[in-house]
Amino acid sequence: MLPLAQIAVDTDLLAAIAKRETDVKLEDLSVSLISIFELQAKGAKLNIPAKAVIRAVDAIISAFQVVPFYEPRIIEISQKVRATISDYIDCILIATAISSKQDLITEDTLILEKKTKLLKEYKLRISSFRDLVNR
Repeated sequence: MLPLAQIAVDTDLLAAIAKRETDVKLEDLSVSLISIFELQAKGAKLNIPAKAVIRAVDAIISAFQVVPFYEPRIIEISQKVRATISDYIDCILIATAISSKQDLITEDTLILEKKTKLLKEYKLRISSFRDLVNR
């Protein structure tokens, strides 16, 4: 999502989808509402022009199913995951994937470090963008 707001990343999953370098389909992706907040915060921190961030947010909202982070099941799971992951926003992302029974795609190193434990405890499959791009 970050490249939509002119924020550089090592592997751009959306570009890979557009170039058919991955089996991932755009219509299969969901985005946590908290990820949109994170994009805004990162844009502000990096002094990305507000118009670029607004365009990115609009694109995300129009292209993806956006899952609110305040659903009761997500809150319950987030609090359980906190025993494994200390960053509560990461807990929300993990809980959103668990609650919606979807795999989690992330570049967050803390989450990727715990992926074996999260698979064992919650049956959550976690991949990095790089894992999904056919090179």
